[in-house]
Amino acid sequence: MKERYLDHIDLRVKDFARAGAFYGKLLPALGFTRERSDAEWGTFYSVGGDRPSAFFGFTVDPQHQPNGNRIAFWAANRAEVDQVAALVRKIGGQNLEGPEICAEYSPGYYAVFFEDPDGNKLEVCCREQPIVAK
Repeated sequence: MKERYLDHIDLRVKDFARAGAFYGKLLPALGFTRERSDAEWGTFYSVGGDRPSAFFGFTVDPQHQPNGNRIAFWAANRAEVDQVAALVRKIGGQNLEGPEICAEYSPGYYAVFFEDPDGNKLEVCCREQPIVAK
């Protein structure tokens, strides 16, 4: 059985410096603690130890338009969601909703929804109960 289901995210933004300031504070709080950015890509890795590291990267696309897609990050518990929500408020996240229980999603679903400075939709959530049993 797989231990990982996603390897990386490549996001498009309009303003590299603005995205760097935002994600440089957000991503370490989500576990992407190693920055390996260069002039073209903002890239943050999780620490992999002896396993491959997941990463989150962003690059400029002058034509980028935000849409209905959303990237949701896993939190271990409600306290972690609350901590990230406070950070997002502090670093300029837009259109915050929550943190809140979203019972219509699944029992015990707790999340904060927000947008980055370019309007990309993000979420941090935890699930207190499995959706699909073994």
